[in-house]
Amino acid sequence: MNYTQIDIETRLEGKLKIAYLNQLETYNSLNISILTEIRNFMEDCDKDEQVRCIAISGRGKAFCSGQNLNEAIALDSNIKDERVIQRTVVDYYNPLVKSIVKNSKPVVALVNGPAVGAGAMLALICDFSLATQSAYFSQAFINIGLVPDTAGTYYLPKLLGRQLASYLAFTGKRLSASEAKNLGLIADVFKDEDFEDQSFALLTEIAHLPTKAISLTKKAFNRSYGNSLNEQLDIEGIYQQQAAETEDFREGVKAFLEKRKPNYTGK
Repeated sequence: MNYTQIDIETRLEGKLKIAYLNQLETYNSLNISILTEIRNFMEDCDKDEQVRCIAISGRGKAFCSGQNLNEAIALDSNIKDERVIQRTVVDYYNPLVKSIVKNSKPVVALVNGPAVGAGAMLALICDFSLATQSAYFSQAFINIGLVPDTAGTYYLPKLLGRQLASYLAFTGKRLSASEAKNLGLIADVFKDEDFEDQSFALLTEIAHLPTKAISLTKKAFNRSYGNSLNEQLDIEGIYQQQAAETEDFREGVKAFLEKRKPNYTGK
């Protein structure tokens, strides 16, 4: 596919794919075109058996500044009768969320700078996020009279609890990367000058892990939000059986018995 809004980088002989939002003049704001391209990229990686880890980052100084307001205003010819905002959320944001959350590969956000509004949620819906020390996160929807979307109302209370989720959503308060890590919103923070090397080292590790076991773990976590304990225990048994039938399980056991490092193939 020919991408014009994002740059695609392939590393580790195709095991790792990184999509860089590349709209420097708008600090990587989101419009219909870029939302579509990210979703298509996610779906392509999901189908590609060679890909074992996916990452999203931004070019320039920002990770993502959220919805492009100029495009939103242009869409607002008759905002009430035509429900243009609702249709944009339903037709473009929601499919993107599902393409990340339900992806069979691990998806990591590399937050290289400010992540604001839908841009913050783009990072937080990934399986985990790594950020530079200078990055920050803001649920800035309230600053223009909107509610959190991009699964913000779903994930924020689950990640933070109702009190903190409400506080951040109501105020739009900026969180530094270190604050976000301390609250459990993101996984780790690296010094700006070390970010590329340390994040790539972690992505390399993940790209060589048992991919199908990661996929099943991700599916189990997603299902846990709506399951009872008994239902989740049943899911664990089913997915554990599926994991035990993979080549990587056999390789992992064999390597353990032979006291060597396993060579996982993602199969």
